[in-house]
Parts: sequence; structure tokens; C-alpha cells
Amino acid sequence: MKRFLLTLLLAVNSICQAGTHWKPQTLVYSDKVPAQYRAAFVEEVRTVSARLAVKPDWLMIVMRFETGGTFRSNTKNRYSGAVGLIQFIPRTAQSLGTTTAELSQLNPVEQLAYVERYFMPYRGRMKDVYDVYIVVFAPAFLGRPDDQVLYRANGRTELDRRRYRLNKVLDTNRDGLITIRDVKAQIGRFVPANS
Repeated sequence: MKRFLLTLLLAVNSICQAGTHWKPQTLVYSDKVPAQYRAAFVEEVRTVSARLAVKPDWLMIVMRFETGGTFRSNTKNRYSGAVGLIQFIPRTAQSLGTTTAELSQLNPVEQLAYVERYFMPYRGRMKDVYDVYIVVFAPAFLGRPDDQVLYRANGRTELDRRRYRLNKVLDTNRDGLITIRDVKAQIGRFVPANS
């Protein structure tokens, strides 16, 4: 019995000492988050992701893409008027009970509350990082096949053509169409191998 207790004590001591050197796994691109917000932001991304049933890295990849790698909540698209971590457009901000001006005044940690509210209706339907991005970019197309056309250069409506023009960087093969496959190719450039 004495030997068992000694062995147990040594095992517990080893675990405790090893624990002092253990660090939680960092999120992709967390080093890009402004330093004054980094710790709180990473913790909140973990919390929000758990509630949304998505991997935290997926949100980080999408926010990295949408902010051009800055993770600034006031990042603004000069063409569309979209702002923030997931580029809220004015109509989306209004549906969330705010404005793009108000969103741009929030710090990144505060703005995550609106990111969560935006994604919540899609909880349980986002199966990978690409689904998370589609919810930001063109949510009506969530779950559609890769060859689904989202926008066309010669679309039937002015809105379709405008959306193509604003996002033509996503048209990877320059065929005048933005498909889910095109979107995946662009986002895939920002997905580390272990994500």
C-alpha cells in the first residue's frame, strides 16, 4: 500500500509539473489580432465557436480573410460600405439592430457579439471553413454543390452584376462566374494544412 501511494504521489506530481508547461493550442492567425485585444479576443472566439458548433480556427480564417489580416473591427470596404470582422453590410447591420457606423466603433472583442448573432441562424449547418465563409459571402447558397454559380459578370440583374464586380477577385479561372468552387479556392489559400 505504501508503495502504491508513493507511486501515485509521484504520478500526480509529474502531471502537475507537466501542467505548468502546458499551453492551450493557439488559434490560427491569433498573432495577427491587435495585441491589446488578443487574449480576450481568442478566448471569446473559442466561446462563440462553441456556441455556434464550429471550430474556432474556421472563424479566425474567415475573419482574417474579411479584414485583410488586420482583425480590426473598423476595417471598411470602400466600395460596398461593409465594415468589421466579417464585413457587415448596412442591411445586415440593420437586421442585427445596429448600423455599420456603430459596429465600426466597437473593439474586436465587442464586435464578436454581433458576429455570433449573425451566424446563430446557421448553427449546426456549417460543416467546414468553407461553409462558414459562404454564410458571410452568400448565405442563401449554404449547402449547395461546388459548381453552384453565385454571381455572373453578365447576370440578369444589376445587383448580380454589381456583386460580381465587387468580388471578381474570387473568379479564379476568369470565366465571368463566381462559383462555390471559386470561393473555396480563394479561401483555401488561407487555410493552414493542420486546420
